[in-house]
Amino acid sequence: MVKPGASAANPAANPAAVRALFDAIAPRYDQLNDLFSLGLHRLWKRQLVAGLAPKPGERWLDLCCGTGDLALLLAERLRPGGQVLGIDAAAAPLALAQRRAAQRPWLPVGWLQADALAVPLPSESFDGAVIAYGLRNLADPGAGLRELRRLLKPDGRAAILDFNRTDGAPAQLQRFALRNLVVPLASQLGFHGEYAYLETSIARFPRGHEQLALAKAAGFSGSRHRPLAGGLMGLLELSC
Repeated sequence: MVKPGASAANPAANPAAVRALFDAIAPRYDQLNDLFSLGLHRLWKRQLVAGLAPKPGERWLDLCCGTGDLALLLAERLRPGGQVLGIDAAAAPLALAQRRAAQRPWLPVGWLQADALAVPLPSESFDGAVIAYGLRNLADPGAGLRELRRLLKPDGRAAILDFNRTDGAPAQLQRFALRNLVVPLASQLGFHGEYAYLETSIARFPRGHEQLALAKAAGFSGSRHRPLAGGLMGLLELSC
């Protein structure tokens, strides 16, 4: 659910620092996500996959895949004949994803270490794509959406799950949870710097209507942004 960034001022300003932080947090990443979300991130990811309705035989992309839980969820839906490719810039999360996949060798999933803004694959390679808690950590979310659109076939679809930048009670609850739960608990485990940036990263993340504008500029023909978890999270649904 939570991905570290490069600095409190601009968490995505230094891609090398972002990769280093992902590598550092990888061994405890899934445990911390379960703790901070009370396990709900797993439900949100299942809702994301169900809404996209992946079909057997299709080829899908999990961009910024982290430790691979969402890629493996997709892979369950694509047999027989389909495939998922998980891509991440950091080596340590990908190594964990590979070990996790090795325990379920019947699932059609592969892994690639690459920059989400410059994926070394041909255009129109995938029927669908997902990003969970990754777009916010890119130096340029608009460029990330353009690269995502390039990789999708003309009838492709995608969904992006992340924190929802909002106002009112949901924003107040976000700040309270980050300041009084997430950062203190992460600090006890030695990850204060990796998680202290989150409030700032949400504050600079495009709002729902801004994400819709970026999606249109990236070439998506259809888009919808809807809140989850009482507005704490947001789901951007896209079609080509």
